[in-house]
Amino acid sequence: MSDSLAAVRRAAASLVCVAAVAGSASAGAAPMPPQMGFNNWNSTHCRDEFDEAMIRGIADKFISLGLKDAGYRYVNIDDCWANWQRGADGSLQPNPKRFPGGIKALADYIHQHGLKFGLYSSAGSSTCEPLQENRGFPGGLGHEKQDAATFAAWGVDYLKYDNCNNQKVDAHQRYTAMAEALRGSGRPIFYSMCEWGENKPWLWAGKPPVDAGSWRTTGDISDNYASMLKIFKQNVVLDSYARPGHWNDPDMLEVGNGGMSDVEYRSHFSLWAIMAAPLLIGTDLRTIKPDALQILLNKEVIAVDQDPLGVQGHQVRDADGVHVIVKPLKDGSRAVAVFNEGDSPRDVSVDAAELGLKAGHYHLHDLWQHSDAKGDGSIKLTLPAHATAMYRIGQR
Repeated sequence: MSDSLAAVRRAAASLVCVAAVAGSASAGAAPMPPQMGFNNWNSTHCRDEFDEAMIRGIADKFISLGLKDAGYRYVNIDDCWANWQRGADGSLQPNPKRFPGGIKALADYIHQHGLKFGLYSSAGSSTCEPLQENRGFPGGLGHEKQDAATFAAWGVDYLKYDNCNNQKVDAHQRYTAMAEALRGSGRPIFYSMCEWGENKPWLWAGKPPVDAGSWRTTGDISDNYASMLKIFKQNVVLDSYARPGHWNDPDMLEVGNGGMSDVEYRSHFSLWAIMAAPLLIGTDLRTIKPDALQILLNKEVIAVDQDPLGVQGHQVRDADGVHVIVKPLKDGSRAVAVFNEGDSPRDVSVDAAELGLKAGHYHLHDLWQHSDAKGDGSIKLTLPAHATAMYRIGQR
């Protein structure tokens, strides 16, 4: 199938019309846990290596590295995939140099791996990457219905919808227009709003008429400890706004990109997991180092993020550079993260009452050391600088 509008219309007409929720799933389906997958932006930005061969190679790595088995599902492509101008019929076109086979063929390849495919656009006149005449690639503002039909015909499962060049049009209006277009497209498409937290989307994005699956709460993350820490602090206090199928999004993972130590990357992954944040890998999986892969494949930490109770962890302590976050889990146990943001080691004590535990006997499982202990539910440890310890605590 070509990427022309005629093909789009033929494919859209042939789809079974499903009542789709723009946020996460078909009507009547169980709410989705936070999305897990890959996005190329943090590792490639708009550089030449971002093309269909790279993305096909990433899909292959999902299988060979065990990422699909660990729960990662989405292979998402970011800005710079499109041609500079829309087609004569107004439809979006892929960049012929980067994606000569077309987007539909790429989506088909990813689906053949049992994975899902995500695409990027912006709720503005153009996207965020100003590479030509200070303009980005075509955005979705004013083209929502046509673009949603195109995405559906191409087999898109996920839309990351950015906020650049929005012409000062009200954010509620812009994001509602695409939400309604996705619902009318005939295909369930996960709606990931990338509004940067500018208009406090946690107050409205997870409710009708938008009903997004996730919304960015912060600006873009960078591959350094200071950026990760700042974003964590902005997102962790928003726990009351997350619920199953609707998640606060503190941006993609930087694990493996080289700007932080392994200790800091483990903190990054732990904190995102206990905040029930999307886990979107941002490093090139074709060249990932074993230590970074080991972090991303920690199934016990992933299970905390994906727990079906669907609660974002609540921060019960933020004092003297020590953070304690507690997340109730479906089986009645609690996940606990203890994070030392400071630049020197800290001796930390956390009593059971602070974790909301009643007097009793508890089993403590360390999710990074994979070791077990018994006790009254309290925690005593020495945390290195920038380190996070993570536990699953339940009654014996």
